[in-house]
Amino acid sequence: MYYEKFWDLKKAPFDNVPDPRFYFPSPRHEEGLSRLTYGVEARKGAVMLTGEIGCGKTMLSRALVQHLVPERYDVALIANPSFKATDLMKEILYQLGMPQKRSKLAMIHTLNERLLDNLKQEKDTVLIVDEAQVVTDQAIFEELRLLLNFQLNDRFLLTLILLGQPELRSKIEAIPQLSQRVVIRYHLLPFTVEEVGDYIEFRMKAAGASRAVFTPDAIVAVYAATGGIPRKVNTVSDLALLIGSMERCQQIGPDLVKKALVEAQ
Repeated sequence: MYYEKFWDLKKAPFDNVPDPRFYFPSPRHEEGLSRLTYGVEARKGAVMLTGEIGCGKTMLSRALVQHLVPERYDVALIANPSFKATDLMKEILYQLGMPQKRSKLAMIHTLNERLLDNLKQEKDTVLIVDEAQVVTDQAIFEELRLLLNFQLNDRFLLTLILLGQPELRSKIEAIPQLSQRVVIRYHLLPFTVEEVGDYIEFRMKAAGASRAVFTPDAIVAVYAATGGIPRKVNTVSDLALLIGSMERCQQIGPDLVKKALVEAQ
């Protein structure tokens, strides 16, 4: 506990971790979540979500996973795909809690059996690849494309969700065979100034706040300093609360935001 007691909070409201309890349903994030959910529930094959660094893509993916009940969905999440193509199938099997075989053919057979078993149990299989823009080996994208060949005449046996920074779009478009499979795409934009205010209020309340701590002018200052990017909003707001507690302030005003910005740089 650092400043939580001073501000009468139960926990820190602006930690930069993808805690679904702090998922803020902004219109942009809700549209992104709706598209991801639709892609999974309608078994569309491949879905792509992009956004600038810190815009909340990972948080959105965790909110999606929380939405997908285990009894209905079998989810594998690859948080960092910066490995060799030969290790992709091993990682997928590991994330699904399955034994890793020695040969690639054996692993493909194992995955196929899992997909068919899920089908019999009326479960859908979902593979989420976060930070997909870090993939440098084209062979990994080719392997991901081939996973979409696991299908029946009327449905895919696996839904692939790609999350990444804007450059992911050009990487996917450079592979026509994969790009054509990505039927749902969404680009996540930063918050507006009004959304920054709602976001800060939402997270403060989620952390236990019973009063408005950030003044309207402070909200404007946070937006100006961060461009509405959630991760930057978190960093500046967190430091402002820390500095405010040390200076025994009653509220966070624009001057405290400026001090926080100096420390954040």
